[in-house]
Amino acid sequence: MDFICTKPPASKGICISNAVKFHGDFSPQKNSNFLCFNRGFTELSWIKRENFQFQGLFCKDSRFMTSVSKRNNGGLIVKAFSEEQEILVVKSWNAMKKNASELGLKLFLRVFEIAPTAKKLFSFLNDSNDVPLEKNPKLKAHALTVFAMTCESAVNLRKAGKATVKDSNLKDLGELHYKYGVVDEHFEVVRFALLETIKEAVPEMWSSEMKEAWTEAYNQLVAAIKQQMKPSAQVV
Repeated sequence: MDFICTKPPASKGICISNAVKFHGDFSPQKNSNFLCFNRGFTELSWIKRENFQFQGLFCKDSRFMTSVSKRNNGGLIVKAFSEEQEILVVKSWNAMKKNASELGLKLFLRVFEIAPTAKKLFSFLNDSNDVPLEKNPKLKAHALTVFAMTCESAVNLRKAGKATVKDSNLKDLGELHYKYGVVDEHFEVVRFALLETIKEAVPEMWSSEMKEAWTEAYNQLVAAIKQQMKPSAQVV
């Protein structure tokens, strides 16, 4: 979910909620500088620059916020991963965990079905052209690693306040994705395949809210990886 800051306050004393357009479950409290966010709240205040223009927002508790980006018209888009979204992700991952190996393979088979040329990104597949993809042990191992890493990152997103990866680091992931020529379209295909895989795995739980939760978590992981997609010599 997200809310969009459409304009800065006209004066120092104006309530921040008057300058914010809300989407999702955010709701402003009257006569207050606090924004209700589920069971807790997040305090926001405008940042004043040297030229006396209000250019941004300050979030007192950044654990609620997953990203802040600029709009073309000068506003800000602030995205947050809510407690409800965390619950949906954790619940579905707990149900899928026992079948993670099978689901990881389904994810990659779906990716290759949508984008066959993506197979060229995986050198270990070039060495075993005579082995069916669904039987390839290296693909199975890689698929499990990626699927579990993605899901664990989603589960820990709100607690960590940012996308994290277990048994690896984002710099290494960024370097590898850069090295093998991964582009935006590849991330988009994987996102679609991931959502479809989860939907099929937990059909009784699936909802538009769950889709939104997994989409936001995945997007945050991708954004973190993209920040590190540089030649290794340039990564500091």
